[in-house]
Amino acid sequence: MESRIQKIISESGYCSRRKAEELIAAGRVKVNGRPCKLGDKADISKDLISIDGENIYTPLKRELVYYMLNKPRGYVTTTSDELERRCVMDLVKDIPERVFPVGRLDRNSEGLLLLTNDGELANKIMHPSGHISKTYRVTIRPDINEEQLNMLTTGVVIDGVKTLPATAIVLSKEEGRAVVQLTIREGRNRQIRKMCEAVGLEVARLKRTSIGPLRLGMLKPGDYRELSSAEITALKNSLKKGDAKNASNSEKRRR
Repeated sequence: MESRIQKIISESGYCSRRKAEELIAAGRVKVNGRPCKLGDKADISKDLISIDGENIYTPLKRELVYYMLNKPRGYVTTTSDELERRCVMDLVKDIPERVFPVGRLDRNSEGLLLLTNDGELANKIMHPSGHISKTYRVTIRPDINEEQLNMLTTGVVIDGVKTLPATAIVLSKEEGRAVVQLTIREGRNRQIRKMCEAVGLEVARLKRTSIGPLRLGMLKPGDYRELSSAEITALKNSLKKGDAKNASNSEKRRR
C-alpha cells in the first residue's frame, strides 16, 4: 500500500512529519536511489527509502517488532523534543530496531505505551474507527458523585464533539479523592483529562493500564518488554473485529 513519503518516514521513528517534509524539500530523501519531492508516495514492501544515504526501509527485509513500555511521568511521547525534555525514546535505546510510539500519553500521564515499526498496525490502533478499548486508572479530586459518573459513561462534549459511551467504575474512595477505572474506545487528544474537566473533576493522577487485550501487569515504570506472539495475535484479532464491525455498519447505512 502506497503512502506519502513524509508519513512513512515519521512512522519509522526517524523524525517528525514536519522534519521529514523539510528533508524531502532539501533533496536529502531518495526512493530507489532517486530524489523524491513533496507529495510523492512509496510502498515500503517494494521501495527502498533512504535519507542522506542511510536506508530507512529496505523492501521485504524489515522485521516487524512490538514492545510495551511502562511510561513514567515526566516524559514526553515523541521521538525527539526541541525543548530538550526527556523523551520516551530515551528509555528504549537498547532496542536494536528503530521503533516509534503508538499514540500519545501526555507528559504528566503514565502507564502502557506501545512501540513498534509496524505503521499499518499503529494506524489502526490510533484511528477512531478501530474502536480498540483503552483503560485508565484515574485518581480524581475531590470526589465523584452518581451524576458525574453517569455523564462520563454516557458521553460528554469536548472540543465540540460528544464522546462515545465509556465504562466508569469507582474503585475506591477516601476523603478528598476517588479512584475511577475509565475505559474508552476512541483516542482523542487528552481525552480523559478533558472528560473529567467537563464534569467538574480534577485529575490528580492518570495511568493507562490496558490497550485492547494487552495488560500492563507488573511491568515497572521505565521498563519495557517485547510482546509475546500470543499478545500480538490477540491485538491483531481485536483490530480485525473492529474492521468487521465497521464493515457491517457501512453495509447497514447503504441499505
